[in-house]
Amino acid sequence: MLSNSFNRFFPMPTFLSMPSFGLDISDESLKFVSLKITQNGIRLKKYGERKISPGIIESGQIKDQKRLEEILSSLGREEGIKSVRVSLPEEQVYLFRMRLLKAGLISVREGIELSIEEHIPIPALDTIFDYEKLEENEESLHLQVAAISKNVIENYLSVFKNTGLSVQSFEVEAQAISRSVVAAKDFDTYMIVDFGEKRTGIFIVSKKVVAFTSTLDVGGVMLTSMIAKSFKIGMQEAEQMKKDYGLQRNVANKEIFAVLLNSVSILRDEVVKHFLYWHTHKDEEGNDNPPIKKIILCGGDSNLIGLTDYLSISLKSKVEMADVWINILDPRREVPEINFKQALSFAAAIGLALGDFERD
Repeated sequence: MLSNSFNRFFPMPTFLSMPSFGLDISDESLKFVSLKITQNGIRLKKYGERKISPGIIESGQIKDQKRLEEILSSLGREEGIKSVRVSLPEEQVYLFRMRLLKAGLISVREGIELSIEEHIPIPALDTIFDYEKLEENEESLHLQVAAISKNVIENYLSVFKNTGLSVQSFEVEAQAISRSVVAAKDFDTYMIVDFGEKRTGIFIVSKKVVAFTSTLDVGGVMLTSMIAKSFKIGMQEAEQMKKDYGLQRNVANKEIFAVLLNSVSILRDEVVKHFLYWHTHKDEEGNDNPPIKKIILCGGDSNLIGLTDYLSISLKSKVEMADVWINILDPRREVPEINFKQALSFAAAIGLALGDFERD
């Protein structure tokens, strides 16, 4: 979301030769990635995942602090992790743009604080925010602001305090993902669709800044459940059918296509809505938004057979799978330890770890 994304509260480490750990926290799992500097550049040191039982985290809010502390403490001991960069749940973050007049402006942060309640339903005193300067002229500043409730941050910090893990920075998941799937020197505009187990994140990144985020309660588990219900089979068998057939029309069991289409069409409609809105509305300064160059798919369930073709035809736009190694290595010359399909679910963790090697 923001290039510094709360780094003002948790500064970067001094010695970049130390491994960098990115920790992506969701309702269902913890995914971590460790990167390190080698003679050949940045390389993957280790990665892994820990499942989270239902009820520990819900919609990004910690519900069972003690159990989460146990999981994190165990992770730290087993993997030798000391400090981490942590993702913040999209559902708890407010993202907006604002214009500040320079006349009478004492400081940018004070100016934002005085106006922030016009944009979010949280009192200024109960909010932590960060910002990115988009444009500046003689009269005003055009800013991108990310804000979150202090309670959310404090709850996460309280958990980490009792685990032996120190938090280097908190960062919005969308910005972490964009850092891993968009080339470092690429300032074009992209829509990124993070198709996960239980929900899908849709966001637009332009000039390296996430300009829009949305979360949809559609994920791979829903697709599997619909197959299981329709064919009266178990979830494991339904999951395998989903992987084997996907959105193919010309397969032995054509009924699967119709079953999956009911849910995938919800995702398609949401993507189309945001895609059209971006291209038909102007920004706060009255200018046209830059065109979306392509749509990038990531997330563990973005591997669904036929999904890229389905969305490409629906939007009449280029849709492709993410390359999470674009800022690390060339998979054509060097085989990464995580295979291509599995790596798609580690996009946020990789992007978080890359934060240690980023220069503003």
